[in-house]
Amino acid sequence: MIFALILAGAIGAVGGVSYVYFRNCQIQTAREIDAVERRIERHKLDIRTVQMRSDQILNLFAIRDTLAEEGTELVPIPPGVSENIEAQSNTAVASINSSL
Repeated sequence: MIFALILAGAIGAVGGVSYVYFRNCQIQTAREIDAVERRIERHKLDIRTVQMRSDQILNLFAIRDTLAEEGTELVPIPPGVSENIEAQSNTAVASINSSL
């Protein structure tokens, strides 16, 4: 009888210790997941900020204003002066490369 009580107490103690251990691992994993999610959100915000800044920099009107402030001699190209040039086929590029 005493042996059964000691065995039950030992099993209960091992069960309690293992429960606490696994619960601590679970809490630690949840904290790591939260930290990773916060880092992801921070990176998403950084990406949006960079995109916004690049859009501001590449804005046609902002470029014109910047050029005007700098006093550059560049002038806008009137429509119709520029022409679209189609890319050559790969065979033409390959024949040029093979002749080199």
